[in-house]
Amino acid sequence: MALHPVLESVTARIIQRSKPSRGAYLAHLEAARVKGGPQRGTLACTNLAHGFAAFPANDKLVLKEIKKPSVAIISAYNDMLSAHQPFERFPEIIKQAVREVGAVAQFAGGTPAMCDGVTQGQPGMELSLFSRDAIAMSTAVALSHNMFDSAVYLGVCDKIVPGLLIGALHFGHLPAVFVPAGPMTTGLSNSEKAKIRQLYAQGKVGRAELLEGESQSYHGAGTCTFYGTANSNQMLMEVMGLHLPGAAFITPNTPLRDELTKAAAQRAAVISDQSSEYLPVGHVVDEKAIVNAIVALLTTGGSTNHTLHLVAIAKAAGIVIDWNDFDELSKVVPLLCRIYPNGEADVNHFHAAGGTGFVIRELLDAGLLHDDVTTILGKGLRKHCAEPFLGEGDKGVVWKDSPLQSGDDKVLRKYDAPFSADGGMVLVQGNLGRAVMKVSAVKPQHRTVEAPALVFNSQEDFMDAYKAGTLDRDFVAVIRFQGPRANGMPELHALTPALANLQDAGRKVALVTDGRMSGASGKVPAAIHVSPEILAGGPLGLVRDGDIIKVCAETGTLEALVESSVWHARSLATADMTLNQVGMGRELFSMFRNSVCEAEKGATTFPLPSPIATTVGLHDKDPVGNTVPGSDEDFSMKKEA
Repeated sequence: MALHPVLESVTARIIQRSKPSRGAYLAHLEAARVKGGPQRGTLACTNLAHGFAAFPANDKLVLKEIKKPSVAIISAYNDMLSAHQPFERFPEIIKQAVREVGAVAQFAGGTPAMCDGVTQGQPGMELSLFSRDAIAMSTAVALSHNMFDSAVYLGVCDKIVPGLLIGALHFGHLPAVFVPAGPMTTGLSNSEKAKIRQLYAQGKVGRAELLEGESQSYHGAGTCTFYGTANSNQMLMEVMGLHLPGAAFITPNTPLRDELTKAAAQRAAVISDQSSEYLPVGHVVDEKAIVNAIVALLTTGGSTNHTLHLVAIAKAAGIVIDWNDFDELSKVVPLLCRIYPNGEADVNHFHAAGGTGFVIRELLDAGLLHDDVTTILGKGLRKHCAEPFLGEGDKGVVWKDSPLQSGDDKVLRKYDAPFSADGGMVLVQGNLGRAVMKVSAVKPQHRTVEAPALVFNSQEDFMDAYKAGTLDRDFVAVIRFQGPRANGMPELHALTPALANLQDAGRKVALVTDGRMSGASGKVPAAIHVSPEILAGGPLGLVRDGDIIKVCAETGTLEALVESSVWHARSLATADMTLNQVGMGRELFSMFRNSVCEAEKGATTFPLPSPIATTVGLHDKDPVGNTVPGSDEDFSMKKEA
């Protein structure tokens, strides 16, 4: 199938836009590489002795020889978070598996792993987004010893996988294999959980009933089963070719999960620079892989957090994307999945219906994914249209082609019979700035709201008004000073049940905020990540109570319908953010708040790769049209050869 013209044009625009920074990135990658030999070969004897002093004798001999690859293990394990608790067992599985292919593995370092579900509505949530950059930095610290030839990355949840990948890309000369832990088994249905939350918000059930419902939903090891940022991460790792096929949604502590972990570890060793299959992550994650990730996000109704994270990930690889790219692709990418909050099913049901391999094949057949990419399996994405199974005897894991038909067309559909013709993520813009809306779960009659503004400086202020019964009317809630510079851009999940109750009662309501809502934005129209935020001069600070606000996903409108002369005569609102800067460790993150870029640029503190003297013309061609050593095209040609 020929590529869809919009996919082609968006990709070409990204490649052209990214040439200077991508060229600089590839130059850095090539400069860091020790060609054909272990990275530790550059270390002095004292350095090397420190690096394996505590290693088992046989493994130490391998490291001393400086011939065989050494695999780094970077883990976000902790046993407080259900999604990361299974990783406790993984390092020993990985070390033994790597020995079987003649290599060694060391636990190189751990990274933080915080949970938005635990910190939701708490001061700690204001560290959440910035923890992504802290995780990237922790990854860099672990790899900075230069002892390693490839790495496996153990992470699942919201900021953790993006942080690990950003860190991995700053060591882009090393191959990278991402190893998930899998989702917990299905508990209380997502729809029942949402109903209990709404009843609690109405005061019709108490805390005991709420806690019991939540405990039945989040009940064991593994990631939570709704399709929020954590499980969106796993879908994106699959389509970017950083997972083994079908690895995302196999439940923890099962024989198949363990066999996939072994196979992933061995693959990391096999694709090091000491082999003929060298596959560095900096070449796996190229412009086409990033476009594929955007498409996968859209077709599955994934988390809006990735309108930040994918931008930051791309930036780490020298690739520049923006919300126009998401918006244009969303118009032509069909919605093939209904997973909560966009439907009733959870990710276990999605996997049983056909899962990631089914989605990848359908999009490839529709010309909506690039097949000519490099993955951890080599050239071509179609190798990932597969599903893993336990082999017989000692065969480990085997792969079979993904099913041709969906196991449940209420959850997963073919590209020619989608749930909707578009991906359900919309760019809205106007005199309030630019924002994203996820409308795949918003009914058409709710996608346009024109109503008076009610302005709040926090979700707590909003909830106080809701509990006081003063919000029983049509309005647009403007929740401001929630951007990354103001307070770290926490998620505002507490708003969802209250706004849903008002909408169910027949009120026209919408949300406009420079904060985040993640995949839990649900059925209420929400223009989120408003950029630029007020502390960066954004016009959201000009809104006053009573201003008529128009939010329209159909026309892409985000406007304050205020007379121009009145609008421009106003000064930006101010707020005392002192209480958001201390306590629960927030004072330690002031450097992030002071240096973070705007939401549309990834809300990150890291810059694009800077050109150096050797990067001139490196992206693909030299001034006379020859392929440049180290470029993506040069790497691709060598792999094909």
